Amino acid sequence: MSGSYFDDDLAGFFDELRRHNNKEWFDAHRDEWERVVRIPIERLLGEAQEQYGLGKVLRQNRDVRFARDKSPYRTSAAMVAGLMYLRVSDDGLELGGGLYRPTREQLGAARTVVDQRPHAAAALEKIFDDLEGKGYTITGPSLRTAPKGFPRDHPWIELLRLQSFAALRRLPLSASRDAIGATWAETEPLIRWIRKWVDSGANSL
Repeated sequence: MSGSYFDDDLAGFFDELRRHNNKEWFDAHRDEWERVVRIPIERLLGEAQEQYGLGKVLRQNRDVRFARDKSPYRTSAAMVAGLMYLRVSDDGLELGGGLYRPTREQLGAARTVVDQRPHAAAALEKIFDDLEGKGYTITGPSLRTAPKGFPRDHPWIELLRLQSFAALRRLPLSASRDAIGATWAETEPLIRWIRKWVDSGANSL
């Protein structure tokens, strides 16, 4: 399948939503949102779940309870399937896979593996190096120093400082289904590492 899921109508919708981010405008354009955003991303989710496991489309409404910005709607749409992720906006696609914002237990397990199993740490480093070489970004800020309980001169200190284990890259809005599938496939070694060493039941974003 080489066709794309999204088109310029989606870009136009989110551009207008950014200018008119209120319930009245959204309600008046709900049919457009259904056609250019919800239906395409749910179609993509349905296909992704067949390969990567159960997922969901993230809510379009923002949680503004503690936010300074009270705009009620996200100006992008996102989905997860297993440990795979995709966000679409008028800027294009951001997608990849991994464990973002892991639980304390997951983060502790990952650091223990990196600390105590050099071959697993070396495998993770190679996975990240390969992905960065293909244009991926390792997500989330790293700690500025060693995490508590680990020496600053630890041989795998860069991995220990990580707070997320996910990699994302950008594609144009018109990216084909094949390009999206190939991007997710490139992150599968990272997914396998997480499943093996961190948590066989890990959840993504």
